[in-house]
Parts: sequence; C-alpha cells; structure tokens
Amino acid sequence: MTTTPDTPPTALPYGTPDAPRIAVRGEARLEVEPETARVIVTVGARGKDRRTALDDLTRRNTIVLDLIKTYADAVERLETSGLSITPELTRHGRGERVRTYHGNVYVTAELTDFTALGELITRLADLDLTSVDGPWWALRPDSPAHRQVRRQAVREAVQRAREYAEALDTTLDALVELADIGAENTPPAYPQPPGRMRSMAFAEATEDTAAPLDLEPQRQHLHAQVNARFTMRPPRL
Repeated sequence: MTTTPDTPPTALPYGTPDAPRIAVRGEARLEVEPETARVIVTVGARGKDRRTALDDLTRRNTIVLDLIKTYADAVERLETSGLSITPELTRHGRGERVRTYHGNVYVTAELTDFTALGELITRLADLDLTSVDGPWWALRPDSPAHRQVRRQAVREAVQRAREYAEALDTTLDALVELADIGAENTPPAYPQPPGRMRSMAFAEATEDTAAPLDLEPQRQHLHAQVNARFTMRPPRL
C-alpha cells in the first residue's frame, strides 16, 4: 500500500483472546566512575614576523608534547588537533600593514590515571602562553557499564510484564519483540554530553612549581530504555 504524508501510521497489531499481548517499557539508570579524562592544551606564540612566531610556536609545542609524554603510563591518546598562524593588522594608517603574528597549536590528551591528571594540568598551565581546557570525563564506548545498564533495562521490562500477568492470575507465554527506544521511527534519546571541569589559564613560567590540582572525577550517569512485547496465557476474567 502506498502511503502519503497524510496517511496515519499503521497501528501495531493487538493480541488475540487466545494470545493476549502485554507491552511494557523497561528502564534502568546507573551511576559509575569515569574511565577517561580528556584535556585540550592550546599552545600560543607571537612575533613581529611570521618566521619568528612559527619558530617560537614550534619550540613551545615541543615542550608541551615532551611534558605530556613523561606521563606515558597515564596517557592513553595524544594528538595534535589543529594549528593556526594569524597576522594582526595595524588599526591606524593607510594600507594593510602587519603588526604582529599570532600562532596556536591545539593538543588533545586523554588520560586514564586521574592522580597524574591534576599534576599534569598544573604543570601545563604553568607554562608560558599555554592554556588548558577540561577535563571532560567519560566512559569508553566499549565500557562494561553500557552493557550492564542495558541488561538491567531488559530485566526490568521482563519483571514489569510478569507483574501485569500475575495481576491477572496468569503467566507470560512468549517474547514477541524487544526494541531499543528510537528503533521504531521515534526520535532517539541522546545522552547528555560528558561532564567537565573547566580549568583555563594563560600563565607565565615561574621558578616555583605550583601545587597539583586536586580533581574530583565526575560520576557518569547512564540511562537505558527498551520496549518489550509479550504474549501471555489467556487469563480467566
């Protein structure tokens, strides 16, 4: 059958007197510790000419990368995500004249050791013309916590269906369908973005080493929902 935008959606089939149907939703929530923390380091430089700015940027970028690499056991991923060299023009006078050049390199580091994280952030923020943004706390995509919350949602759906059947003095007979919320032409429920604690600083290098930041990892909140449909043995009403 050809459908048009005005055609109402086909209703889901109902059960029969010989095989009554139960439709339920299972839902579960889980709160767990994060597994990773991501920080973005912005390395800056400036100079009267492009080459001076670029050389200064290269030197400072090397310092930042070498520092992060000293935490090799704690760093799961390290990558350069961007680079920019931008001329700043004079505001007065005729014609376009370059006053100075600004350079930035953006470095992303993902850590798994949160004890080392506070010390590393402090040391990075203590460098000249270096800013730190983050951390963003998160779970790995293949974290067992995702599987755990989905399993809990399924068990909750089965338990709810059993309670409905027991209220009619009968029992479940068979599972007809199990679906994620959003798998049936409904808008998906997007998870909230990973939480973060923002720590940004442009600092001049000092002789004294700053005390490491004491960071409290933000617990991650997981939410899973499923739709489940069962048939049950015909109750006596």
